[in-house]
Amino acid sequence: MREPSGAPLRDGAADNNPGLPALEVTGVSKRFGGIVAVDDVSLAVASGEILGVIGPNGAGKTTLFDLISGFVGVDAGSVVLAGRDVTDVPPAGRAHLGLGRSFQDARLFPGLTVEDTIKVSLDRWTTVRDPVLAALHMPAVFDSEAEVSTRTDELIELLGLEAFRSKFVRELSTGSRRIVDLACIMAHRPSVVLFDEPSSGIAQRETEALAPVITRVASELGAAVVIIEHDMPLISSVADRLLALDQGRVVTEGTVDHVLHHPLVVASYLGTTQEVIQRSGGGSDD
Repeated sequence: MREPSGAPLRDGAADNNPGLPALEVTGVSKRFGGIVAVDDVSLAVASGEILGVIGPNGAGKTTLFDLISGFVGVDAGSVVLAGRDVTDVPPAGRAHLGLGRSFQDARLFPGLTVEDTIKVSLDRWTTVRDPVLAALHMPAVFDSEAEVSTRTDELIELLGLEAFRSKFVRELSTGSRRIVDLACIMAHRPSVVLFDEPSSGIAQRETEALAPVITRVASELGAAVVIIEHDMPLISSVADRLLALDQGRVVTEGTVDHVLHHPLVVASYLGTTQEVIQRSGGGSDD
């Protein structure tokens, strides 16, 4: 597990309950008509830990994220954030309690610059919202805006976005938009972050640049990270543990090496040839 750096970026809800998992999911299930999408799945992630979730298409990975984040209600089971049961809490409430999530398509404001996009995501931490005070140019307004600007500068430097600061989001490549999306998530200062296939649709060079960014989220924020990813070299390089799903159920969970060599994972997801396993980052050097 990665040790949190103690940087001032941290403000997660899990810090209030240091002895508890940042995220604990117990026996969650979801059925859509006659189809069981998620079947009795449990997991727990500690602050500063990265858990990777793998599995073939249709395994229930994104539905699991929908259940954790509250966009879909569970049929059974529970979701607990830092010791607080949020099973019946709506998505906005879970976000307020420290749950952050990225989606496969980064939905940002195309007409804003990178700097302004990050500032918008910092709205939660704006201390002065009174338009009258703003109209009167009161000192408190300037102090609040200065705090937002400082925080924006920190995130731009941390994630290497300085060259894109003044560019419009619509001008960025998919990979760069993905990094801006992560900056917006970090601006929220979450204690738990769900990443849904961050490498989807981006070039290999940009995929390789994602790994240090993802590890920074865990180390700088001290956040628990759960990441769905099909790129095996990427997820193998960042994850402390892996959880494999197939047809909505947990196949196995454990170290990266253990999961990638598990017979059912190899058969249902990685394929049965040694060439495919090695290309996926799970092969042995023997």
